[in-house]
Amino acid sequence: MTEGQHAEQFDAVDMIRTKRDRGTFSQAQIDWTVDAYTRGVIADEQMAALNMAILLNGMTRQEISWWTAAMIASGERMDFSTLRTPEGAVKATSDKHSTGGVGDKITLPLAPLVAVFGVAVPQLSGRGLGHTGGTLDKLEAIPGWRADLTNAQMMRQLSEVGAVICAAGAALAPADKKLYALRDVTGTVEAIPLIASSIMSKKIAEGTGSLVLDVKVGSGAFMKDEEMARELARTMVALGKDAGVNTVALLTNMNTPLGLTAGNAIEVEESVEVLAGGGPADVVELTVTLAQEMLAAAGVHDADPAAALRDGRAMDVWKRMIAAQGGDPDAALPVARESEVVYAPADGVLVELDALSVGVAAWRLGAGRARKEDVVQAGAGVRMHAKPGALVRAGEPLMTLLTDTPEKFERAREALENAVVIAPEGSRPAQRLILDRIS
Repeated sequence: MTEGQHAEQFDAVDMIRTKRDRGTFSQAQIDWTVDAYTRGVIADEQMAALNMAILLNGMTRQEISWWTAAMIASGERMDFSTLRTPEGAVKATSDKHSTGGVGDKITLPLAPLVAVFGVAVPQLSGRGLGHTGGTLDKLEAIPGWRADLTNAQMMRQLSEVGAVICAAGAALAPADKKLYALRDVTGTVEAIPLIASSIMSKKIAEGTGSLVLDVKVGSGAFMKDEEMARELARTMVALGKDAGVNTVALLTNMNTPLGLTAGNAIEVEESVEVLAGGGPADVVELTVTLAQEMLAAAGVHDADPAAALRDGRAMDVWKRMIAAQGGDPDAALPVARESEVVYAPADGVLVELDALSVGVAAWRLGAGRARKEDVVQAGAGVRMHAKPGALVRAGEPLMTLLTDTPEKFERAREALENAVVIAPEGSRPAQRLILDRIS
């Protein structure tokens, strides 16, 4: 054995065979696997095979808990237990994670809304990939706003403003970053043990005291099947509780886009409307419901989030939060150079507006990225003029497509070919937004 090498405790091929044959791992085996992959001892092709075995044969609740703990141990943990207001009072922390959807701009109005009631919101967010938008991409449409903060800057902003939305540092669960990139290119993203441990390792390492999960289900969500979404929610709530984080999950409908916009700047604009006491009813409902859950999880039970949207308190925090990160909350947002209208094909009731189709169209217009290194267009996206339940007339505008590159319109229109279903009057669809609560 050459100098610098040391004998490994286990063997990657044995690990693959164990899971291939439906065996279970010990805690020591899991700790070694995550650490050895992070160190480069386990090769990508071996980890890809192990991920596929996990996807096909699953993991026990105990295995998932150990796997999550090993991912957290691969990096640093943040600690908000010393967080205080400028006056010296201790601050509780609460965080929200959404599994991603189309038009899901909820983090933007939600973080400042919860902060109104003295609960700090350390919201570490990501960028979009594929048809689901990224919170950081949306906020970067605001002139001057920056996503990257040091831990010290984050703590200061949480103390003074009460809310921060920023990028997670590279030191937080580095095993997850490496694993996620591999799952993305090997068809193993859908493995529930791997999704749950990926999300929860980052959220637990973030150090928040309580966590509310928004698990989307439907055509525009990562989980299309309600039972699978419920299993994911239960798994993540259990992982949170195992780690001492007060965790609750809502199952929410993602068959239709949230609100009337899917893009970056246009979603910021809609979020500001919500903070000004207006905005689409579904965005307001989900924002207020999640705020109530986050506040209750942090021990605040007598708050009225809806009132804080109406009376401008949430808007005040928003402006301070944006300004603290170099943004100008009053600056004009970028506007796409080109637009094209999609018209209603018939008279009747709009009964379906498919979230996935709208998300793919927005992505093709330039609002999203196909690879991590792609640049997004701030002004690109889809503005919707009607939601399911609305009465429409043939020839009326249904959607406006926005982009800086007009050659993208054709592919976006193709994505929307089967997005809309119009039925005779009298068939008004009842769509529940919040499907279940899991605690």
